[in-house]
Amino acid sequence: MTILLEVEKREVRPRSIKKRLRQEGRIPADVYGYKTENIAISIDEKILQKALRKNGQNAVYTIDIDGKKMNVLLMEEQTDALSGKWIYVDFVSVDMKELTEVEAQIVLINDAVGVKQGGMLNQTLYSTLVSATPDKLPETIEVDVSKLEIGQSITIGDLKENKDYTILADKEEQIAAVEERVIAPEPEAEETTTAE
Repeated sequence: MTILLEVEKREVRPRSIKKRLRQEGRIPADVYGYKTENIAISIDEKILQKALRKNGQNAVYTIDIDGKKMNVLLMEEQTDALSGKWIYVDFVSVDMKELTEVEAQIVLINDAVGVKQGGMLNQTLYSTLVSATPDKLPETIEVDVSKLEIGQSITIGDLKENKDYTILADKEEQIAAVEERVIAPEPEAEETTTAE
């Protein structure tokens, strides 16, 4: 299922157009990719925020530019370092039958046995590259760590294969490990002498 996003074509020059769009609550954007030349557009910031909250970063969206509908993925976003507001986004048009590569977030689920035994769970990989047709792209990959004991780890190779997508990372890449908790020794109290 694709989600329709309303966009408007925009002028490329002068640079002040981008500033004016942002003041109006619109984000300057570009669309490029499958069967399309680079097209300059703008999108309402609130509509995009709502769509991403509801459907995720890796969802397929449909945009209509001058009566031509195309399926797109949000490929890149630039934000202002101070305000955190979007200043620019890129969409890539996709063929729904062709494999596409995106980053998917890794989410650890369940409590590790090793943590209950006093260990500490350390996640080392937070996202990974995956390949799938656009309608099968995962937003997140859930990794069950419930069986991890102290001294054990889980790698990409330990994950069950998924029929919808392929993980492109090295099979040996570690996702998480349960480590023994190291407690630093308390410093010895210094004896204080008082003058009499």
